[in-house]
Amino acid sequence: MMGLVFRFASPQAFYSLAGKIIPWLVCLGALLTVAGLWVGFFLAPTDAQQGEGYRIIFLHVPASWMSMVIFLAMAFWSFLGLIFKTRLSGMMTAALAPTGAIFAFLSLWTGAMWGKPMWGAWWVWDARLTSELILFFLYLGYIALTSAIENPVRRDKAGAILSLVGSINVPIIYFSVIWWNTLHQGASISMTKAPSMAHQMLAAMLLMALALWVYTVAITFYRVRTIILQREYDASWVQALPGA
Repeated sequence: MMGLVFRFASPQAFYSLAGKIIPWLVCLGALLTVAGLWVGFFLAPTDAQQGEGYRIIFLHVPASWMSMVIFLAMAFWSFLGLIFKTRLSGMMTAALAPTGAIFAFLSLWTGAMWGKPMWGAWWVWDARLTSELILFFLYLGYIALTSAIENPVRRDKAGAILSLVGSINVPIIYFSVIWWNTLHQGASISMTKAPSMAHQMLAAMLLMALALWVYTVAITFYRVRTIILQREYDASWVQALPGA
């Protein structure tokens, strides 16, 4: 098993594998998105307290989840890069960061749109909102830091350290509604109790979460292939590619 993992840790092997998987991911992601939006906007019932405005959660909640998951994935790849010195690890971390920043921004933006009618304000210095804003700045900080360093080895190491240190913020975001008295509502989905929402709402949210997950993998693989070509441009296998 580990031999298979290390085999595809090679940029050349991963470049080929990702190229074969991306089209399937694009098709699957499109189908999941259509299904999630259909269930969320046409089949899910109107919320008794929030009316039709609650439907923004079908983008807000999955985007928030993915903003945290992606940063943890960056920390995972950063750890592998620091321990095993694999070139692909730094490339994967760099490829994940822009998508994570987009989802963190979407989380904040849709949260503001949701909060205005519910709380009467676009923004409050709530524990969860503030920690999510810090996550967004961590993404921007990673992108700015790695863009400022020309040497790939130093760039990957600096980015890995920032990713590992910044990952401490993720459990703070998740547990903020438990640790502090906040305006933000608690989790509607829990591993230890039944969900506090209609089945159609739950189905729509999970479909959209899967759609964003598949999108993340697809766009990350596409971006990694581009980074591989940029960093390995003088390798013989890159020169042998069609159109090189």
